[in-house]
Amino acid sequence: MTNLTKLPSWVDKDNIFAVVETPRGSSCKLDFDPKLGVFALAKPLMAGLTYPYDWGFIPSTKAEDGDPLDVLILHDAQTYPGVVLRCRPVGILEVEQKKKGKSERNDRIFAVPDRSPLETNLKDIRDLPSHARDDLEQFFRATNALENKELKFLGWHGPNRATKTIKRLAH
Repeated sequence: MTNLTKLPSWVDKDNIFAVVETPRGSSCKLDFDPKLGVFALAKPLMAGLTYPYDWGFIPSTKAEDGDPLDVLILHDAQTYPGVVLRCRPVGILEVEQKKKGKSERNDRIFAVPDRSPLETNLKDIRDLPSHARDDLEQFFRATNALENKELKFLGWHGPNRATKTIKRLAH
């Protein structure tokens, strides 16, 4: 299998590639293992919790936690692990996580697929209703609850900040 982490980050000046690891509706988190070239179970979620959208990573990036930069792909479809989508970044939630006394950044990029007719009007994540952003924060807290990770949300920012972060972390 192709090492999906080595694909380019950018399709063109406006769009990124996003690799789906965990599809919308999944009750467990999957991670791509580049050494084995497979998707492996990372962790089950708490009972009743499912991914609200496709979750994955931006290839050829490296975040502070050592993994590729996380991306939540906002669209109404459910795809599959390994699907590569062309997406437009619409924002970022800057996050600091603390585990075993160590703090590090673990930001989440939000993106919209270029072929998603229902979300083409979403240009900035901050245009989502505040309750929708609150729901996403609660989801991130819940997915980390069983790992004793403490999350601190540093703020929601638009597509310009997301693009700068992706460019800074691309290699």
